[in-house]
Amino acid sequence: MTDTEKLREKITDSGMTIVAICRKTGIKRETLYNKMSNKSEFLASEMAALSDVLRLTVDERDAIFFASKVKL
Repeated sequence: MTDTEKLREKITDSGMTIVAICRKTGIKRETLYNKMSNKSEFLASEMAALSDVLRLTVDERDAIFFASKVKL
């Protein structure tokens, strides 16, 4: 499950808007919001695109997208 709290933190830290991130990753805004609400899971290609755009380390990527415990 995705740790959306950490993902939101990384988005805020990036200084980019959600719209800018969507443009750079090719993920539709509605899709990103749904996935950040844990309504559906991120695809591997989306994880890779977000990791690239947000400049996540491997550890950060794993902590966000492969979290075993997440606050709901």
